[in-house]
Amino acid sequence: MKNVLLIKEIYLEAFRNLGHAMVKSYFKAFSWFCFASFVIMLYAFIFRVSTGFAFD
Repeated sequence: MKNVLLIKEIYLEAFRNLGHAMVKSYFKAFSWFCFASFVIMLYAFIFRVSTGFAFD
């Protein structure tokens, strides 16, 4: 739980003094998009490994 709070604090600190609201919302949306893409990639890889996909 301590790691989750630390990651949350780092995330909030990164966007605290960023500047213009448009830039701030753009980078927040982009960071969530990157996180979601990473989660989808991780799910697809684990699914392929668990079903015995041959990586040739």
